[in-house]
Amino acid sequence: MKIVAISGSQIPSSAANSLQAMKAIHALAQLGHDVTLIVPVSEDPLANWEDVARHYGLQDEFAVRYLPSASRRLFFLSAVRFAKKLKPDLLYVWPLQSAVLGLINGLTVLMEVHDLPSGRAGPLWFRYFRDFKGGKRMAVITKALRETLTERYGEFLSQSDVVIAPNGAELERFDNMPNPEEARRSLGLPEALTAVCTGHLYAGRGVELFIELAKRKPEICFLWAGGKPEDVEAWRAKTKDIPNLTFTGFVPNAQLPMYQAAGDVLLMPYGKQIAISSGMGNSAHVSSPMKMFEYMASGRAILASDLPVFHEVLNENNAVFCPPEKLAAWEDALQALAVDPARRGRLASQARSDAQRYSWTERAKRILDGFPR
Repeated sequence: MKIVAISGSQIPSSAANSLQAMKAIHALAQLGHDVTLIVPVSEDPLANWEDVARHYGLQDEFAVRYLPSASRRLFFLSAVRFAKKLKPDLLYVWPLQSAVLGLINGLTVLMEVHDLPSGRAGPLWFRYFRDFKGGKRMAVITKALRETLTERYGEFLSQSDVVIAPNGAELERFDNMPNPEEARRSLGLPEALTAVCTGHLYAGRGVELFIELAKRKPEICFLWAGGKPEDVEAWRAKTKDIPNLTFTGFVPNAQLPMYQAAGDVLLMPYGKQIAISSGMGNSAHVSSPMKMFEYMASGRAILASDLPVFHEVLNENNAVFCPPEKLAAWEDALQALAVDPARRGRLASQARSDAQRYSWTERAKRILDGFPR
């Protein structure tokens, strides 16, 4: 099938929305579809596929077209016009505006939905998407998000055209990972029980709790892999006197599995409110963090904030839950895991087994199943 995709994300970027779009499109290419991804012109575009693949940890090639535009708003329109010229069987989009404009132009549209429509215009655009006729389907990342959208906008699509599609992991990248001790040696990390968190340092990701845990548990090494340079430098300056705490800074996606493998326990210390990549908003009740699926695939014990939406994927057999922002509870739970390697092993084994349901390619199959008709 010929698929043209539109994303408003910057390519390249370390932002989660950029990585998620590239992983989702890569999965379509892995399934054998002819895929072209249209993105805005970047200040530093990747010159060739090798650069793209290295940055995002990809294998199967697809076309990336950088489209110049006078403004972000005009990009959504010009991208649809460009897509129509390519005569796709399916327009696969993230921007709500491009979904609506695609329907207006007579294209069959599949839209990924990761959060509630926001701002003044967002709800209006979503109502346009709801009301315009044409072939359309939504891939919604959590049941909680689908339910909230239904409450606000009604059920306007058939049950088969609202697909629950959590994020995923490339499971093959986590095959034959070394044990934590070997992974730490390969990365030059201290040989001690290690708690790892990966991802950005936006508000609500739990960095403050992570630091306090490091202060209280000096016998455990704490490592946070990822983050924008300015955020990493700020946190390094604040924590320079905590010897068992390391902020690595940005790690290329292809190398990230080794850092996750280096952890005896992988942490998801999200707060009650989780900012999105812009640093604004709150996705705590609808979030589907990519790190959750990578953690499961890595086969390590997971210690996660007890947010209802996480229970759509995690459970008491593959993770340990702690109340968000409750430092004492996190300290007790981490200590209990630190002294019980057998329990860590059971949790890790179940998480790895459960991860098999969440590959990017299985996600793509589920999203496309029976569509277009």
